Amino acid sequence: MAEAVGLIIAAHGRHYVAHYESKFIQCVTRGKKSDVAVGDHVDISFTSPDQAVINAILPRKTFLYRSDQYKSKLLAANVTQLFIVVATEPGFTDDLVSRALVAAESAGVKAYLILNKIDISAALPATRQRLSAYTQLGYPVHEVSAQVNPAATLEILRPLLAGQSTILIGQSGMGKSSLINLLVPDAQIAVREISSALDTGKHTTTFTRLYTIDDETSVIDSPGFQEFGLYQLSEGMLERAFPEFAAHLGQCRFYNCHHLNEPDCPILQAVKDGSISSARHGLYRQLLHEASQKLY
Repeated sequence: MAEAVGLIIAAHGRHYVAHYESKFIQCVTRGKKSDVAVGDHVDISFTSPDQAVINAILPRKTFLYRSDQYKSKLLAANVTQLFIVVATEPGFTDDLVSRALVAAESAGVKAYLILNKIDISAALPATRQRLSAYTQLGYPVHEVSAQVNPAATLEILRPLLAGQSTILIGQSGMGKSSLINLLVPDAQIAVREISSALDTGKHTTTFTRLYTIDDETSVIDSPGFQEFGLYQLSEGMLERAFPEFAAHLGQCRFYNCHHLNEPDCPILQAVKDGSISSARHGLYRQLLHEASQKLY
């Protein structure tokens, strides 16, 4: 069996599509392993001209996934940046945005917030006010209107995407599909071809897929979701995933300080004096609790 290295561009259950020499290759894993993610470079052995078995995953540079108490859900591998897509309407949840930012920090992936549908002007001031909490933490917010002003949207996003592997995440209704169709004009054709290779039929909107824009640029679309569990993060990973904690780490009275109730904790003092928001510290507290509940 001939061997090659392919790029995983779609995943659905234990079925995958790899891109190899401009062809879509249907792939399966050996046994019941299903730890392959979109964006992975994999070693494959061909079993026919358009089918192959995945032998191994090549080393990853980055890895994004979410998890709850019972299972984990792979998002993407080898991405360099994360676009969190929000909109003026419908409303987005701060909890999802905040958790996505923590995931990006822990994975070493740069994060941006993309505010879509700014043409809905009535809701714009309140939405900007909500997002100011993230800009104060250093996360850039870029305002676009994919459907009403596509040219301006492309002008803003293309330079950000160039030379990067970017994953778009967000709740349903934020306009990710409109952005993808704008950035990748042949996206719908690609979806049909990938769906055919995956044999998913009507499930075309439920899998993550990668689109190549040029040799150095790719964008990954993911299904909309409402929750972002981070049960996989350890306490040390969590405290380092909050950039506003950085200046205070290592200065606590106790070397094993949890930054929850301990005396002489500079992080708790910063929450008290308002330099760290109580909402962000509340998220840290919640994530720490969740991490202690893992069953798998």
